[in-house]
Amino acid sequence: MSQAAAQAVAPFDRKLVARHRARAAAGFEKVDFLVRRAAEEIGGRLESTNRVFQTALDLGCHHGTVAREILGPAKIKTILSADLSPSMIAQATKAQTPGLKIVADEEFLPIRRQSLDLVTSALSLHWVNDLPGTLVQIRQALKPDGLFVGALFGGETLHELRHVLTQAEVECDGGVSPRISPFADVQDLGGLLQRAGLALPVVDADLVTVRYDTAFHLFRDLKAMGETNALNGRRRVPLKRGTLIRAAELYQEQFADPDGRLRASFEILYATGWAPHESQQKPLRPGSAKMRLADALKSDP
Repeated sequence: MSQAAAQAVAPFDRKLVARHRARAAAGFEKVDFLVRRAAEEIGGRLESTNRVFQTALDLGCHHGTVAREILGPAKIKTILSADLSPSMIAQATKAQTPGLKIVADEEFLPIRRQSLDLVTSALSLHWVNDLPGTLVQIRQALKPDGLFVGALFGGETLHELRHVLTQAEVECDGGVSPRISPFADVQDLGGLLQRAGLALPVVDADLVTVRYDTAFHLFRDLKAMGETNALNGRRRVPLKRGTLIRAAELYQEQFADPDGRLRASFEILYATGWAPHESQQKPLRPGSAKMRLADALKSDP
């Protein structure tokens, strides 16, 4: 298999993803505002189901934000928190996150089939190489009529940074290297939920704009979040200082508000799907995924 073909099959260096997450673990609570936002939204959606979930898994738990957020309103009896990074699991334990905690790869779930009532995931699954395969494993781990609620970064995420890095590299280096991960859009993710066999799929988007004093403050936060470049197709040498400075200048020129602060976009896609059960409505035709969220989440206790 050629290098290009291998990168198409496995776009991400999972060992590097794990190292980035480990490096971020100790100070993650200082930059967890996006994960907290996603966790609060997931908690609200679970509360609206009016269900009691006996057994739940939080996949890609970081330092345990989701488990701490959803345990009360979602009426969960037992929760298992899993993360690729042992360092993140250690932080989740230190933060007194309730429930069991394990180190586990999102791409290879060590979960028995039909053993869970609920699977959640907040801003972790955008780093898996085989998202369709992971969604299939999630569906297989759910009991009939079990629920998956996940949050992933969408295609508008960091579009400003993607633009200025490309422009700066062309100007300074005469070429472009992959720097920003590819992200799914609403339609793509809805189709993946259906392909995985999840019923009543719903995907919607929340565009969050974060403002920074300079591009270098954004770079600092991305590193602290563990969200820096882990593409297999990346150049193995760091971005030149001059190129980085030029990118920061372009960012200031093109994406500054009147007060001089810079905009950084983070699109969060919220995905919901149910493990099939005979009591459910007939699923929509593939690729549609247009039913209202309120209808999809409506269920009896």
